[in-house]
Amino acid sequence: MIRRMRFPALLMLAFLLVLTLPPAARGSAGVGLLTIDGVIGPANADYVVHGLARSAAQSHQLVIIKMDTPGGLDTAMREVIKAILTSPVPVATYVAPSGARAASAGTYILYASHVAAMAPGTNVGAATPVEIGLGQQKPEQGPDQDGKSEGQKKADKGTGSAAGPPAGASSMERKQINDAAAYLRGLAQLRGRNAEWAERAVRESVSLTAEEALKQKVIDYVAADVPDLLAQLDGKTFTVLGQARHLDTKGVLPVEFAPDWRTRVLAAITHPSVALLLMTIGVYGLVFEFMNPGFVAPGVIGAICLLLALYALQLLPVNYAGLALVMLGLLLMVAEAFLPSFGVVGLGGIVAFVAGALMLIDTDLPGYGVPKTLIVTLGVASALLLAGTARLALVTRRRPVTSGAAALIGATARVERIAQTGDREAWIRIEGELWQAASGLPLRQTQMVKVVGRRGLTLDVVPIDTRQGA
Repeated sequence: MIRRMRFPALLMLAFLLVLTLPPAARGSAGVGLLTIDGVIGPANADYVVHGLARSAAQSHQLVIIKMDTPGGLDTAMREVIKAILTSPVPVATYVAPSGARAASAGTYILYASHVAAMAPGTNVGAATPVEIGLGQQKPEQGPDQDGKSEGQKKADKGTGSAAGPPAGASSMERKQINDAAAYLRGLAQLRGRNAEWAERAVRESVSLTAEEALKQKVIDYVAADVPDLLAQLDGKTFTVLGQARHLDTKGVLPVEFAPDWRTRVLAAITHPSVALLLMTIGVYGLVFEFMNPGFVAPGVIGAICLLLALYALQLLPVNYAGLALVMLGLLLMVAEAFLPSFGVVGLGGIVAFVAGALMLIDTDLPGYGVPKTLIVTLGVASALLLAGTARLALVTRRRPVTSGAAALIGATARVERIAQTGDREAWIRIEGELWQAASGLPLRQTQMVKVVGRRGLTLDVVPIDTRQGA
């Protein structure tokens, strides 16, 4: 009887144990976690795209993008947004930790996500395209006694659109602002968020704290941390690509996708400073290989660095006039070593290199400019290399000739054998080569002689060893 009751009791105990386990242990679908910390560029875009694909392949129920960014490149931002909009897994963008921000490109990504959340002490906004130049923008009218411009009043009342492009803006700047405003407004309408504030964020560069963003329906949740966000999302249902997705996220431990080696390498080489260094090393490496054919190492390293630099530059917003000046400067500095220009060509190359490096990256985005200290350092290093090459050339020019026909005069040699035409003609060996020699005095085999002249292929010699050879 006791044995019969033991099995149902164990079964009931196991059932109760399963009920007490967290959802992750009960077999609930996992949650992916991606982290964006810094400027959104090609590396971060590649990281997010591949991370969303991995979450979809592992059948995750949600992907969280934990973000802290000052902005990013337009092409990289749009690549991330396309991946979010086409993801079969709901995406929650979470601005964290406290003190983080979702500025510029981060605002667009936040609006594009299925769930927009922020941690206390964070902010969002300032979504004006940075290439336009914020310093040129002016409100349509100055602020009144309330400290608000006319465009801000219209947006607050909902009686009209926010301010238009800044006064005095060029046609291209107006196009960029209008395109950005329409893009962010479309994302807001897609996710049912505040479209009027989205347009103000583009046209007036306004920002909001987490609590203000929640009140104005810019975001959906304010969460202290990722577990708090998952607890708030538990039981919610979202429509993703036309299908309803129910979330069971309470107590689920997120699976963090760390950047792989490909992302880290891409992040390194797509930094403007690294790209400029790679290009400089690449050009000098190829030049040194051309100056010393067969050295191999400079040519191989130079070719690899130059190809990596060109790959990085095609992913960055490059000013091609600046790129042309940098290349011209490097070539002129190299040409100085071959041309008798007395430093004029080399000095022009340094000026062209510095000017091109200053305008190489066509954006004011923080973190994507080339530091002036690096430009000055490369310019000084190139000048020192140029001076060292010129000095080496001068020192080499003053040295006596050590090869060729001129080097034969004054050389000493041993008589290898006497010619059949007489004892005043013989064959001598100089640096491994046999030469026909003639002398005004009789010569003996193995005798040492000195070369005093040359007549075609015959060397004039005089004996310097009067001893009889063996």
